[in-house]
Amino acid sequence: MKKNLIIGAGVVVVLLVGYFIVRGNKASEVADIMANVKKGPFKVEIETTGELEAKNSVKILGPASLRDFRIWQVTIQSIVDEGTVVKKGDWVATLDRSEFQNRFNEKQIEMEKANSKFVQTQLDTTLQLRQSRDELINLKYAVEEKQIILEQSKFEPPATIKQAEINLDKAKRGYDQALENYKIKKNQNIEKMREVSAEFRKVQNEFNAMTKVLESFNVLAPEDGMVIYEKGWDGKPVKAGSQIQMWEPNVAQLPDLTKMLSKTYVNEVDVRKVKPGQKVEVGLDAYPDKKLSGQVMRVANVGEQRPNSDAKVFEVSVEINGTDPTLRPSMTTSNKIIVSVKDSVLFIPLESLHSQFDSITFVYKKDGINTIKQEVIVGETNANDAVILSGLKEGERIYLSVPEGQEDKDFNLLPEMNGKRKKKQQEEPKPADKNTPAVLPSASVENTPKKKG
Repeated sequence: MKKNLIIGAGVVVVLLVGYFIVRGNKASEVADIMANVKKGPFKVEIETTGELEAKNSVKILGPASLRDFRIWQVTIQSIVDEGTVVKKGDWVATLDRSEFQNRFNEKQIEMEKANSKFVQTQLDTTLQLRQSRDELINLKYAVEEKQIILEQSKFEPPATIKQAEINLDKAKRGYDQALENYKIKKNQNIEKMREVSAEFRKVQNEFNAMTKVLESFNVLAPEDGMVIYEKGWDGKPVKAGSQIQMWEPNVAQLPDLTKMLSKTYVNEVDVRKVKPGQKVEVGLDAYPDKKLSGQVMRVANVGEQRPNSDAKVFEVSVEINGTDPTLRPSMTTSNKIIVSVKDSVLFIPLESLHSQFDSITFVYKKDGINTIKQEVIVGETNANDAVILSGLKEGERIYLSVPEGQEDKDFNLLPEMNGKRKKKQQEEPKPADKNTPAVLPSASVENTPKKKG
């Protein structure tokens, strides 16, 4: 029995030793992931995601003249499918005309009233002038009659002749007054007709303009091309059910597919590195094997806040070199903006860099069986690697993670950086000694209180 217990205990000890040995080997393998210091060409790239759009395009517009009738937005009732190839004059979309139709009906009634007023005024003036002309004819006959009576009274007594002369003068004066009144009334009626005629023409012109606008609610293609939906302020496509604003009545567009751009956005931290003319490597999500080239054409001067993002970004336009028939607007692109290219430099993975005291950047370097905490000077970086200006040599082995038990090890500082740090410390003002009393302004003798007694 005792022998069996001893054998069992021995087996347990062997298993435990084996377990810890294997575990220790695995931990050592994880901790000892290393990389070599490499030398060669180094690219500083900024990777972004973009969207294709045509460099030049023809806008398909709704009736902008709706602003003249105080209509500021209108709904798209129906529109052709995006990507439809249309000819000039083909139907593209129909806009909701209900609000405008009500105003058109009101204007039609207004025009009918203006026309009725014009006709009524015309009849009234015609009747008045006809009556005035008849009155003039009658007065003229009265003058002639009085003239005959005067001529026949030459053999009558003087009183009768005098009375006949007075009656003739009255008749002539009445005729002259009626003639002047007729001229004034005629001018009045002419001006009245001008007024109602102007009102009628105004309403008629507005009605004719509204008739043309009513026809433009059926939007037609201005040129041949492929219909691409317009993007709204929120970045979503304008389609059936969307509203368009009359100060920018874009319904859709006909892009020129021979020259394309990739519209992308760069973070405010990296935008200072991006300049017009820089080369760009462009990939297409739809065609992973297709590689395109381009160059930065424009960098926005003002940042903007994109939806669902807290960071400010700047719009960057990348022009695609050449022409490719497979390119279509709204395709997603992956862009690598080449900021700079170094022919032959030392570089290491970013994972191997560490920092301490906010001023010392270092790596853990393998030196034989020893590990050195080596200070380095870092140059430019990209998404994966960093250029090393000083502190390492080509082919040296460095750790990608912190080796166990090396955190508190002393630094192997660079002589040039150590000298700069000492010079900086000498230039900085020294803090006051705790034992040195503070110097107070000397008090005036006259103001010093005297000790009593």
